[in-house]
Amino acid sequence: MSVEEIYDITIVGGGPVGLFAAFYAGLRGVSVKLIESLAELGGQPAILYPEKMIYDIPAYPAISGKDLVEQLIQQLERFASSTQICLKEEVKSFEKTDDGFLIQTDKGQHRTRAIILACGNGAFAPRPLGLPGEEVYADSNLHYHVKSLEDFVDKNVVICGGGDSAVDWANSLQGLAKSVTLVHRRNAFRAHEHSVAVLEQSSVTKLTPYVPVALLGDGQKLKGLRVQRVKSDEVLDLDLDALIVSFGFSSSNKNLKAWGLEAERSSVKVSALLETSQAGIYAVGDAATYVGKADLIATGFGEAPMAVNQAINYIYPERDNRLVHSTSLIKEKE
Repeated sequence: MSVEEIYDITIVGGGPVGLFAAFYAGLRGVSVKLIESLAELGGQPAILYPEKMIYDIPAYPAISGKDLVEQLIQQLERFASSTQICLKEEVKSFEKTDDGFLIQTDKGQHRTRAIILACGNGAFAPRPLGLPGEEVYADSNLHYHVKSLEDFVDKNVVICGGGDSAVDWANSLQGLAKSVTLVHRRNAFRAHEHSVAVLEQSSVTKLTPYVPVALLGDGQKLKGLRVQRVKSDEVLDLDLDALIVSFGFSSSNKNLKAWGLEAERSSVKVSALLETSQAGIYAVGDAATYVGKADLIATGFGEAPMAVNQAINYIYPERDNRLVHSTSLIKEKE
């Protein structure tokens, strides 16, 4: 990877707040690089609850996580020529240089004049079953999240998990899938009471308390799942067309200490101007913490322009950086 080109602002994290920050930076006419540790953009709304409705996004009475992310990506496409997106790349550290910062990732290096952290509570990954062959079937019909309910129409679906996501997927797939079986290691589900009540009245087959012990397949496609009753020798083989593992996602800000920024738990402390303890580095969304912080997507959307504007003031202090309404900025560019 070449590190010759230097970008004005590098945004770490491709969730909703990172996407909007990238768009606003493009609107302000600066070059942007966005680095995301996952294989796709959108963060938690895209990965954890794409079909769930979100009700606290301004101007949207209700919008699904999937649609919200699609709208943000479409919005960013306006500045595709000045925005570079790097997926499946985790930021390990960064160091101050004469002209900005040198960012070190697990894949290479990037040069930038300023950094905006929009990485939430850190890089996150699905919690696996921990069974032999899992990584093989993860490329086939083993899923850790549901992108579209339509993918499971008329299929025999087995879901492992007992939390909100597992129960919600079971309820949502009832009537769409040919059959739905929910496997949980405890007798009681940990989901919201209303969701559990809906589940109890549904046609979903509930296997509790059972744990998965083996994946049954041909090395290319998963055919079944072997489960065992807790504290028993009883074993069942479940035929399936699709397996959804809904054990949640683990997030980690293990690299936070290496970044050398003042932090509080898994977030970075910022000033009223979203400045971190390192000049030229800013934090927004769940990555940032301050007194009175409201952990909402809407809050992060408001913080993003503030951080971008402060970064531009930092990079180009000699310029006339007075704010102009978006209508005028778009007209100038068109």
